[in-house]
Amino acid sequence: MDYRCGSHTVYQIEYHFVWVTKYRYKVLKGELAERVRELVIVV
Repeated sequence: MDYRCGSHTVYQIEYHFVWVTKYRYKVLKGELAERVRELVIVV
């Protein structure tokens, strides 16, 4: 991971998303699930 620098700061921002639907139904399926995974995961 790269650090970002400001004039008086150095920081690294990381995110952790948890998407839980009521009753844990599988909402994202098939091509939609793959596309969301591509957009969210930046490795």
